[in-house]
Amino acid sequence: MRTDSSPGNLPAREHLPAGSAGTPVLDVVIPVYNEEKDLQPCVVRLHEHLKRTFPYAFRITVADNASTDTTPQVAARLESEIPEVRSFRLEQKGRGRALRTVWSASDAPILAYMDVDLSTDLNALLPLVAPLISGHSDLAIGSRLARSSRVVRGAKREFISRTYNLILRGSLQARFSDAQCGFKAIRRDVAQVLLPLIEDTGWFFDTEMLVLAERAGLRIHEVPVDWVDDPNSTVHIVKTATDDLKGVWRVGRALATGSLPLDRLARPFGDDPRDRDLTDVPRGLARQLVGFCVVGALSTLFYLLLYSGFRTFSGSQIANALALLVSAVANTAANRRLTFGVRGRGSAVRHQAQGLVVFGIGLALTSGSLAALNAATSSPAHSTELAVLIAANLAATVLRFLLFRAWVFPDRRDETAASTVVASHNPSSATYGTTTAAHQQHHQHPHPHQHQQHPHMPLPQRPNATAPQAPYINHDHNQTNEFRAGEAADRSWGDATMQLQAVRPDDHDPRDTRDAR
Repeated sequence: MRTDSSPGNLPAREHLPAGSAGTPVLDVVIPVYNEEKDLQPCVVRLHEHLKRTFPYAFRITVADNASTDTTPQVAARLESEIPEVRSFRLEQKGRGRALRTVWSASDAPILAYMDVDLSTDLNALLPLVAPLISGHSDLAIGSRLARSSRVVRGAKREFISRTYNLILRGSLQARFSDAQCGFKAIRRDVAQVLLPLIEDTGWFFDTEMLVLAERAGLRIHEVPVDWVDDPNSTVHIVKTATDDLKGVWRVGRALATGSLPLDRLARPFGDDPRDRDLTDVPRGLARQLVGFCVVGALSTLFYLLLYSGFRTFSGSQIANALALLVSAVANTAANRRLTFGVRGRGSAVRHQAQGLVVFGIGLALTSGSLAALNAATSSPAHSTELAVLIAANLAATVLRFLLFRAWVFPDRRDETAASTVVASHNPSSATYGTTTAAHQQHHQHPHPHQHQQHPHMPLPQRPNATAPQAPYINHDHNQTNEFRAGEAADRSWGDATMQLQAVRPDDHDPRDTRDAR
C-alpha cells in the first residue's frame, strides 16, 4: 500500500463544534509514582487554572503507577473533593503504560498529559490544545528548545536534552524540537489508531509516539513554553538515556524494514472540503522524484561496478546485459520500498515482472548505444563505452520513472476508496469506532423512524454545579477507580458508553525498574 496517498484509517480533521453535553472536551492525565507530597498541590493548582481559563468542560485524571506510599489515598481524597478529578490505579510501573491505558479508556476528544511537578507554565495549556480542537493539528507538544521559550535548568540536563534531540534528528530524521518535555496533547481519534503501534511503556513512549506520527505525515504543533527544572526529580538519567538509545535503535530498524503499518495513520489530501473533490492531482511527486534520483544514482553506480566486473571475462554486450539485469532487480525492489512506499510481499513478483519489462526497454537503449558505438569504431576505449552507457542510462531513467509511476506502482486510491476503513464518531456514546465507507454511507440515510445524529460530537461547555454528571463519572467519590493495565483491553471495568482500545495486557517489561511519574 502506498503510504503517501493511502486514505488510511483517519478522516480529514474537523473543527469540533461548540455545544452543550456532559462529556469533557479535555482530559489531562497526570502519571504519578510515589508523589504523596506533590500530588495535591499539583492537582489543586491545575484545577484552579482550568476553571479560570479553559472555556469548555474538562477532566483531570490521576494515573497512579503502582505507588507504594500514600499516593493512592491522596488521589482518592482529591477525587472525592473535586468533581472534575478522577483517579486510576495501575499495578505496573511505566509512564507510557499509564498514558496508553488511560488515553485508550477516555471519552474526551482531546487528551493531554503533564508531569506532576508542573515545571511547565500552565499558561501554555490552552495554546497547546487549541489547534487540536480547531482541527488544525493532530498532536501538540510543548518545546523547551524553541527560541522564544524561557528555560531554567542546570547545564547537565541542558546538555543531555539537546544531545538527545540531536541524536533523534540524525538517526530518525525527527523534525520536532523537543521529544521529552512532559507537556503534550493528542486528538482522541488519532490516539486510537496510533497507540496500538507504540511498544514502549516507559519514558521513550513520547519519542516513539512523535516519530511514528511524524513519519505517517500527521501534523505536530509546537508551543514554546516557560519551564523551570525540578531539582527533586527522581528520574534516573543514565538508565533513562540508555533505554532511550535502545528505543531509537528499535524504532529506526522498524522504520528501515517497513514493518510498521504507518499507512493506517494517513490523512486524505486536503482537510478543506473543497480539496476533497479534486481529482487527478499528483500526490507525493516531489518526494518520489527525490527518492527515485537517489535510488537511480546508487543503482547506476552498482551497474557500472557490475559491468566492469563482468567485462573482464565477457564481451561488452553480455557484460551489459548481466549488469543491467542484476541492477534492474535491485532497482525495482528499492524503488518499490523507498520511492513508492509499497510494503509487504503482496504483488512483489508482479512488480518485478513489470520491472523486467522496463529493464528490457533500458536494455534496448543501452545495447543500441553500444552497437552504434561499435559501428562507429572497431575498438572503442573502455572510458568511451562507460560514457555512452551513462548517457543511454540517463535517457532510460526518465522513461523508467514514468513507467514506474504510471504502470508498475500506480496510484490506486480510487480503487480502494469504497472499502477504506475510516474512523467514525458516534456522538450518542462519545466514542470512536471503525466502519467501512459503504457502512458509513448506509448510516447517513437511516430508517425514517430513526433519529439521525450529527456525525461530529459537539464540544460541551463546562457544566454548572447543578448539571447532571456524565455517565463516565464515578459518583462514589470515596472509591478510587482501580484497574490493571490489561483491564482496558478485556473491558472488565468501566462504562457501557465507552468503547475501549486494546492496550496489550501482557506488555510488562521486568527490566523496567525506573521510577515513573
